[in-house]
Amino acid sequence: MDDSPVAIGWLERLIPSVWHGSLTLFVAVTAVFAILLYFLRPDSRKRVLRTSILTLAMLLVVNISNATVTGQYLRQTAVVIMGLSLIRLWAMLLFRLFMPVLRLHPPRILEDILVALGYVAWGLVLLRLAGLDVSHIVTTSAVITAVLAFSMQDTLGNILAGLSLQFDNSVELGDWIKVGDLVGRVVEINWRATTLETRNWETMVIPNSVLMKNYFAILGKRHGQPLQWRRWVWFNIHWDTLPTQIIGVVERSLREAQLPGVAAMPEPNCILMGHENGYSRYAVRYWLTDLSADDYTDSVVRTHIDAALRRHNLKMASPYYNVLTIKENEKYMEARMKKHLEERVQALRKVELLTSLNDEEMVVLADQLKFTPFVTGDIIMHQGSVAHWLYIMLSGEVEVWVTLPDGNRKLVDVLKPGSFFGEMGLMTGESRSGTVIARSNVECLRLDKDAFQAILVSRKELAETISSILAERLEERRSRLPEAMGEDEGGLPRRAELVDRIRNFFGLNKH
Repeated sequence: MDDSPVAIGWLERLIPSVWHGSLTLFVAVTAVFAILLYFLRPDSRKRVLRTSILTLAMLLVVNISNATVTGQYLRQTAVVIMGLSLIRLWAMLLFRLFMPVLRLHPPRILEDILVALGYVAWGLVLLRLAGLDVSHIVTTSAVITAVLAFSMQDTLGNILAGLSLQFDNSVELGDWIKVGDLVGRVVEINWRATTLETRNWETMVIPNSVLMKNYFAILGKRHGQPLQWRRWVWFNIHWDTLPTQIIGVVERSLREAQLPGVAAMPEPNCILMGHENGYSRYAVRYWLTDLSADDYTDSVVRTHIDAALRRHNLKMASPYYNVLTIKENEKYMEARMKKHLEERVQALRKVELLTSLNDEEMVVLADQLKFTPFVTGDIIMHQGSVAHWLYIMLSGEVEVWVTLPDGNRKLVDVLKPGSFFGEMGLMTGESRSGTVIARSNVECLRLDKDAFQAILVSRKELAETISSILAERLEERRSRLPEAMGEDEGGLPRRAELVDRIRNFFGLNKH
């Protein structure tokens, strides 16, 4: 017990009794800044909270420890731990609170290095106050350095690699990088490793030395350009179809749709990549703007490609092989075709224009309907364009927009399953009166002029019935949107005028 004052004398030299109030004030000021950091930097909250609680706990131990030897040793331990906690806390305040206010954003690895140096300095101060001659450590530092360098060569390599990566801005927080088969977003670069978060909600830790020794790709990053990454979507078409037709259909569909996650510039493009096994291989190249949604955006692009091809009776192809097949059951195929035909007849019966057709005529039309799918965002028809067909909706919803004489666009209707549109184009050949856009994925049946012409030729009286229905629909449209049908159009066509238009368009006057 006699030597206890010598054992703890360094503590009184470090923190004299008269400084106890100042130490409490210093910790209190630190706590205020820590609270500010806690609310301003959510990413640092856990570390700030743990370090602050530890500091305050050690301060409490320092203030309540009694004068006994046990109490003095407990106080001594608390001071050592509190010093380490304050070093850590002030490093966070410096790099995460004060420097950002001055618009300085040093690499995070400097914070770790400063903390490590602070710990070493704190240890040397404690050793010196305890009576150890620090000069002896300096004398033997060369030997110590050699031993440490040999035993910690991997750790030192990671530290130096981390410094190099951050000082030359090779990798920045938020970058998407690809290392081998691994792709992830950089969320942290510390003194030992670089941490990535993958799209599969995995956290990958890669030693900094690995990045320095191997090449890696930074995705979507080009000097002076926005963040976007070129993606490839492949599909096959039978080589009987002209490549120019395929390319035109696909590019026009993708550029008009304005897909989420797909950059407007450069525009998506379709290219012919080669011919093999009875089909032509194509690729759509587009630029992805949200690198975290690569597979999802690829899927959206594929669905638009598929829908565009189906609308133009262009089917995906598979490799062509000569194989021996067994003929399918004819009764099964016959029943399947009959069921589809009945479903189409039911769809036709919902079209007001066709209610006067008999069962035989319905079956004839149903057999010639074309299944026409659209994907959300597709423009089904443009105002002012000419197309001689009518759409019957099976599922989904579409929006009808009209461009007014003053140039503004107005939503005039939302059509649901069972509705039809395009009747004036089918019956009179007039240009489209509005723009129709798919609000969701839509399935339609398309009735073309050629399919309807044979029936009108055999039953000319249908033209009068249909003209009455068209006149009613035109009047209904005028009541909903009078400003789109101005005086300069000479008013709405009368029933007799519509009959003449239908007869002339289908060539009935020649028969």
